[in-house]
Amino acid sequence: MLLEIVLALVIGALLYRFLFKKTDTTLPIGDGWWGPGQRPEDEEDEEIRPFKIETTDEELNDLFHRIDHTRYTEPLEGSRFNYGFNSIKLRKVVAYWRNNFNWRKQLDIINMYPHYKTKIEGLDIHFIHAKPANLPAGRTAIPIIMVHGWPGSFYEFYKIIPLLTDPASHGLDDRHIFQVICPSIPGYGFSGASHKIGCDSFAVARMFYKLMQRLGFKEFYAQGGDWGSRICTNLAQIAPTQVKGLHVNMVPALQIRPSVVLSLMFGRQFPGLFGLEEEDVRRMFPFFKKVFFHLMKESGYMHLQSTKPDTAGCGLNNSPVGLASYILEKFSTWTDPDFRDHEDGGLERKFFLDDLLTNVMIYWVTGSVVSSMRFYKENIGKGIGTAKHEKLPVTVPTGIASFPQELLHCPLSWAKLKYLDIVSFNHMPRGGHFAAFEEPEILAKDIQQFVSKVELK
Repeated sequence: MLLEIVLALVIGALLYRFLFKKTDTTLPIGDGWWGPGQRPEDEEDEEIRPFKIETTDEELNDLFHRIDHTRYTEPLEGSRFNYGFNSIKLRKVVAYWRNNFNWRKQLDIINMYPHYKTKIEGLDIHFIHAKPANLPAGRTAIPIIMVHGWPGSFYEFYKIIPLLTDPASHGLDDRHIFQVICPSIPGYGFSGASHKIGCDSFAVARMFYKLMQRLGFKEFYAQGGDWGSRICTNLAQIAPTQVKGLHVNMVPALQIRPSVVLSLMFGRQFPGLFGLEEEDVRRMFPFFKKVFFHLMKESGYMHLQSTKPDTAGCGLNNSPVGLASYILEKFSTWTDPDFRDHEDGGLERKFFLDDLLTNVMIYWVTGSVVSSMRFYKENIGKGIGTAKHEKLPVTVPTGIASFPQELLHCPLSWAKLKYLDIVSFNHMPRGGHFAAFEEPEILAKDIQQFVSKVELK
């Protein structure tokens, strides 16, 4: 009897989907203005300006002064990282930051790729544009825009860029060689922050589309994780004829469909009925332990930033140690939730401390943590599933790299509800939320094979 009920519900859901399916698949691009005051009558200056990241001695001295006057709270005995960033480990990280970390050296690394700024919709948009140093004769470098998320930055892509721009030198397949464009989301790092309410992922996608047009690209690929996956998804919805392929390592939140609810209720018992694979079952069930309670533990930041980002952001923007604790805790638990039970949070098992602190410094020297947190308010504050783009499908060829420790697993059967032309869906052997930062070679290989499939279509 149960099977008959399930089948009836599934058939009803499918009939509803096909009978009432929306015909729109492309978002109108529109326009916007996010600078101060009213939009000027003059046309916007579209000059692309070279940019170099620099820091003054005064800024560093202020940082050191604030670090030296930090007040710490002793952790609870045996709490490890289950209450957040353990202050015993935090003291060690801060001591390294204060006494051993060489920001000037890291600036040389950051500036190894060409940086630029250009004004779009009233904001200075920062980006790097990395091209192959030795492109073989007769070859063309494929443009790909790669977009970060929170609490990351353009720096997340520094280890994957050489694998894409010069794959042969790193032992990778060189059938496709890329030129990589990595912009900073407005309000993150060196991109200007919006002065207006409403600068959401759709607005950012439009700005990045204008950026790619300004760079002269008629066609390009888009790749992202976290907010980057949502922005790139919107980009594909805005310009489906220009985006040749969309690759994501995190599937943005999907609408709750009857088939999704039913698969959560009965998928463990009847996986084949709902298109679930063995790996899907392993990652998702038991549901309350692996999904519900896990999300409850890891989503408090999202509720805060989706409602009152300026309140908490005020303290983080004033305290470098508070900022480091808030950001680096995510690089612990979002890389592997089991790291919560480690005394050191497993922080340096997958990352170098210099790289982690470089990401923190990008937020600190730009004073951008508050504006970055506001992005949650703009996108989630009005409710999940209310924006038009959330209700529309994606028609461009799509590749999905599914990492086992991602915050929320999305089976292929769910992804197909949003992405109508999935040409590549792979379960990655290891890795978590910060894929490009943590497992650059695995992600680069998946991007390469995805592009190969798209180019053959």
